[in-house]
Amino acid sequence: MSDLTPVVLYALLGFMILGSIVAVEIADLLSAVIAMGAVGFGLSLVYLFLGAPDLALTQVVVEILILVFLIRLVVQRKDTTEQHPPGALLVGGIMLVMGVVLTIMVMAFSDMHPFGSPLFSRTAAAPTIAFDYLREAVAQTGATNIVTAILLDFRAYDTLGEATVIFASIVGAYAVLRRVGRISKGGTE
Repeated sequence: MSDLTPVVLYALLGFMILGSIVAVEIADLLSAVIAMGAVGFGLSLVYLFLGAPDLALTQVVVEILILVFLIRLVVQRKDTTEQHPPGALLVGGIMLVMGVVLTIMVMAFSDMHPFGSPLFSRTAAAPTIAFDYLREAVAQTGATNIVTAILLDFRAYDTLGEATVIFASIVGAYAVLRRVGRISKGGTE
């Protein structure tokens, strides 16, 4: 892990917290949806910096589909809500809780083991499961690519779950955005 990576992660965390505050405090619902989309894309960048491109790709695909769905929903919605300004005590309490959460996150990040370096040596008393995967993957699965062996043999149900989430979000977006078979206010299309 380079010296710049923690700075980038803290900057992305700050961006995501700022986007969340904007989404909660802004009066326009469409702007709130877009702010939450920015938070989701920030999370995909965090996954990318932490070395999990499969999670980053899944997050981007699901985020795009959810954004399209929510924007379509917000554009068709009639707003009948009334504006009530929040009290100073409520805003102060929310800021205090967010400050405590941010402090805990900073302490947790500073205590994390550096990425890319092994937690234990091969001779340690409690080796991680990664050594077992590296040692046994070819013999147990026959796959010469360790990543493929882990994704499709050792963690097949997790991979199936990720594929199911992507498929369900695509089908859901298609059902919302399709034109054929929808009835308009004046009749059929």
